[in-house]
Amino acid sequence: MSIAICHHLGYFVPCVSPEKSLDVKVDLSDPYIRALRAPDIGRIEISDAKRRGLRLRLYAASLLFPKGKAVWMYEKRVKGGKKRKHTLGTWPELSLASARAEALEIEVEAAKGIDRVSVAQENRLEAEAALASLSTVQQVIDTYDRLHLSALRTGMERKRAIEKALSRHLGKSIAKLTRKDIQEAIDAKAMEGYKVYANRIRSMLLALTNWAWQRGYIETPIGAGIPKATSETARERVLSISETQQIWQATYSMGVLWGPFLRLMLLTGQRRAEIAKLRWVQVDFEKRRLIKAGSETKNGKPHITHLSPPAMSEIQMMEPNGSEYIFTTNGKTPISGFSRMKRSFDRLLGNDFEHWRLHDIRTAMATALAESGEPETVVDRILNHSASGSAPSAVARVYNQAQQLPQRAQALDRWAELVTGECSKIVYVGDYSA
Repeated sequence: MSIAICHHLGYFVPCVSPEKSLDVKVDLSDPYIRALRAPDIGRIEISDAKRRGLRLRLYAASLLFPKGKAVWMYEKRVKGGKKRKHTLGTWPELSLASARAEALEIEVEAAKGIDRVSVAQENRLEAEAALASLSTVQQVIDTYDRLHLSALRTGMERKRAIEKALSRHLGKSIAKLTRKDIQEAIDAKAMEGYKVYANRIRSMLLALTNWAWQRGYIETPIGAGIPKATSETARERVLSISETQQIWQATYSMGVLWGPFLRLMLLTGQRRAEIAKLRWVQVDFEKRRLIKAGSETKNGKPHITHLSPPAMSEIQMMEPNGSEYIFTTNGKTPISGFSRMKRSFDRLLGNDFEHWRLHDIRTAMATALAESGEPETVVDRILNHSASGSAPSAVARVYNQAQQLPQRAQALDRWAELVTGECSKIVYVGDYSA
């Protein structure tokens, strides 16, 4: 450590580099302190030989303190506890005698096990809790909105729903909001006949009260454990076009294996297992098709899937690496671990993205194509659904499999345009016919 010597009125004070400090032990006196000057750089500490643990810390001059700054510090271990550092005040506002007296007072308290730092922290927390309890329900909702809801796509709608559900309580102190108030808000919506929506209200109110509890506005998470207004049967989720496009964009953060897998699922609408188990021999690069035998499909029927330009591109970018499978991690078996992958993917999409399953991609495709005017038979053939009603004849099966290929190809190309949002980049190449 490089040390310079600062001299003033006959006293020599070591000065050190800015990143280091030096502790000098001296029998402090008022004349000695008055003779000290601030170090040129960094800081120094002068320990009092008469009151162990008491130090005068001198800081170099700064824009805020052009003549430097001197601060009294005292360090003492609490009986049965931690060693604590106390800032007593600045010199000359706090004299040497006063600093020694306060240090002695802290020493006596520490010997009794009294921890001033802990007491101060507890007092501060109590004051903050008291201040928080004065906040109204509306004020807490507004803060919740600024810090959380505003970042969500549906944040504005959620805030309105929360305010409407708690409209009777917006002016009261948040500390007086009770579990009964939350339950009544949920029950009110359920009694209107909107039991499923009452479950949505429950989720929003539980999120709000848990947030308020974590930040000290209320002492307990008053919404925890409140039951749902009704049990909900599983429903088939229909992804919107914007949600589908959001999923498409997020796949590019899923790596070189899961990203192409998800994009091929999106572009073809085929089942998860059928895409995961795709083999190179199933790809007809010339006619841009996937050809699956009956033993390779869920319903046991052979199936042909047209590959739109983006879908074809995804397959062409994959490297065989000597494996028969297109999607594989070890070269011997197709990919697995879908649940873990889906959890990672959902984290990318964010908490505001409504729960969905990979199977919902097929529903989204069917809905979008039907709404665009595609015949039901074409959509069914794309998805390889079993025909409803009486079983078609062998001739009809061959006809439907072959003669609807052009319509299916055109529909899948249009679907690719919707998914990618890049209509101008879709170029129709080749013959759609069998």
